[in-house]
Amino acid sequence: MHVLISTFESLTAYPRVMPLPETIPVRYTEEEAGYVTVRPVVRQTFRLDELLDMILSVTGKDAARIRQILHSGTVVYHFFRYSWPGFDADEVELSVALTRFPDADSSRPFDPAKCTMAIFESGGPHPKHLLELDRSAGAKRRIFRRKSFWERLGEIATAGKPAYQSYSFGHRADLYKLDLNEENILEIAQAAERLAAGKLRYALRILPDASIILFVCPRSAGALKQEAPRQQNKL
Repeated sequence: MHVLISTFESLTAYPRVMPLPETIPVRYTEEEAGYVTVRPVVRQTFRLDELLDMILSVTGKDAARIRQILHSGTVVYHFFRYSWPGFDADEVELSVALTRFPDADSSRPFDPAKCTMAIFESGGPHPKHLLELDRSAGAKRRIFRRKSFWERLGEIATAGKPAYQSYSFGHRADLYKLDLNEENILEIAQAAERLAAGKLRYALRILPDASIILFVCPRSAGALKQEAPRQQNKL
């Protein structure tokens, strides 16, 4: 009898397997690493696709990790902690739901005209974002210049043949990686000196510390997007 009671208690301690709900009540509050703070709790009802879209930004299309997060009922995304009543998602239903989200596609050619951001990163096993350059900032032309810095950066990148990296659910876009070397760093620096506005020229002083550029190229039909404040060096 003791064994039966213990088994029953252990089973009820975990969320049960259930059909995927259409809507999920979610609470979220801002996270501040290293401090114990009192933050207001916001309550909101998410559609299933909205919750999955946010989780995919953290996990990628990893069904096992997605099921684990749905089960735990919590995820940290863009400095906010989201919580909901955890549940064990049916594997077949979850697989069907995930087909509504894009897959990586390495056959997609690099087209700088479709890219909206260039992320300069450091090297090493744990690369850091040094600069996020929006196309709108890079496309500003200096007076008497027929070409923008963004256009020249696209030419340099195309010559370097960026490799397809992955599909990013965080950016809702395909990522292409350009490895930096002495030659293309010099070309980018020269382009910055001739074509970039003053603020951008100052920001590009990070070039000597950069090892790669990730080009963010959204697809025409993007997935849902769940926004939250971001705290990064951005132009």
